[in-house]
Amino acid sequence: MRDILEAVAAGECSPAAAEAKLTGYATGEAGRFDAARTSRRGIPEAILAEGKTTDQVRELAVTALETEGRALVTRLETDAAAALEEFLAAAEIPGENGEGPIAVDRRAGTLLARAAAYERPSLEATVGIVTAGTVDGPVADEAHLVCLDAGLDVERIDDVGVASLARVIDHLEVLRGADVLVIAAGREGALPTVVAGLVDTPVIGLPVSSGYGHGGDGEAALSGLLQSCTVLTAVNIDAGFVAGAQATLIARAINGA
Repeated sequence: MRDILEAVAAGECSPAAAEAKLTGYATGEAGRFDAARTSRRGIPEAILAEGKTTDQVRELAVTALETEGRALVTRLETDAAAALEEFLAAAEIPGENGEGPIAVDRRAGTLLARAAAYERPSLEATVGIVTAGTVDGPVADEAHLVCLDAGLDVERIDDVGVASLARVIDHLEVLRGADVLVIAAGREGALPTVVAGLVDTPVIGLPVSSGYGHGGDGEAALSGLLQSCTVLTAVNIDAGFVAGAQATLIARAINGA
């Protein structure tokens, strides 16, 4: 404890980082950030931007950078994502995770920021992130950044829906070579069930609220995945973070982490 207090006094550790080391979380006006979740659970806490103010999201992102050296923010509107990227690129992070510019990787409404001193973990496993259509991309992007943050190799395959099976057949070698697959599909959610019947890889079906008419809000896709004749796992509608986190846990098990 004394070492932590001395580091705070010397400016080498921020109060938030010190609190996280002592209690496992850091507390601010925007709430508590679970800085110990990665070591406890194997997956980090993500900052859900939806329903939070700009200041709350910024505060939590800075807290995550101070305590863990990285921040993962999900469900950002386009303008808010661009503004947060600009804010973090110019931010100065105190303590052991500072001393340099912050690297920002943004895909659609998901943003991953890393402090200069952060060393990304490495897992010897490959996850395939697959979309049935372009409209499913933003939800798949959320899973994509979760997997990148965990140190996984990501093979991305887009727009291979069942309206033309030749498109997915063309990628069978890559699909069969992955250690785990996350497959995002809207409408009737057929792509994950088709692929699961062609590979011996664990498949995580990610239903997307794309489509229109009856069941077009993702319910038809989710129902199709739950009723799948082929063996797969289904997460909730638009739950890209959960799908990416589940893929990470499978990869950690493969690595014995």
